[in-house]
Parts: sequence; C-alpha cells; structure tokens
Amino acid sequence: MAKMIHSMIRVLDEARSVEFYSKAFGLSVADRVDFETFTLIYLNNAETGFELELTVNKGRTEPYNLGNAYGHLAVSVEEVAVERERMLKLGLKPGELVELNRDGRLFGLFFFVSDPDGYKIEVLQRHGRFL
Repeated sequence: MAKMIHSMIRVLDEARSVEFYSKAFGLSVADRVDFETFTLIYLNNAETGFELELTVNKGRTEPYNLGNAYGHLAVSVEEVAVERERMLKLGLKPGELVELNRDGRLFGLFFFVSDPDGYKIEVLQRHGRFL
C-alpha cells in the first residue's frame, strides 16, 4: 500500500517561506538538498511523519501562477479559535473562522491562511474525520 510522505510547492524565497511555516505551523527544516538549478527544503514537525517539500528554482523572480484550481494543504489543531488568534498576533492574516454544518451537526470548524507565495492552508479543529 502506498504511504503519503510529502507534498511539494514551489516558492520564490526560501527564508521567507521557512519563516512562515515555522511561525504558522511549527515546521522546521528536516533536510535541505541543493542542486545546480534548484533547492529542495523538507519541513516537518513531531506531530506527523508527513513533510512539506519547498522547491526553490534558482534565478526565478516572478511569482508562480497558482491557477484557478482551488487546491490547498490542510492541518488540524486542538483549538482552532486559539490558533487563529495566535496567527493574528503574529501578523499572518488568517481568514474568518467558518463553521460548516451538515444535517444539523458540525462537520468542520476552520479558517484559511495564505503563505507568502499565495498558497492557501486550511486550519481545521480536530473533530470528526479531521483528527
């Protein structure tokens, strides 16, 4: 059976992205592999074995076109409202807290925050299928 191990996003500025993911989600650099034309930075934390791979293409100065597909990363936290307040205090500009109900019951409580390159990250309350 396949095991999901990482997701990759392309970023313009390594330091800016590493700082964001550290402040926002407690991720730190697990490995950094430098090649002639690009660098791979693997971020993780103690919560999970899943990693975020940042790819920095050397010499790129234009932001990436993220397209009109609505893809995103998602993380779960114990207290989503507390996490949103923490991010507000850090100046990370999280979106509004959203409650999504189905059949009269809570399905998901979440907000989105964007990284420096415009990628959206969904921050969900640990509940139901989002443990």
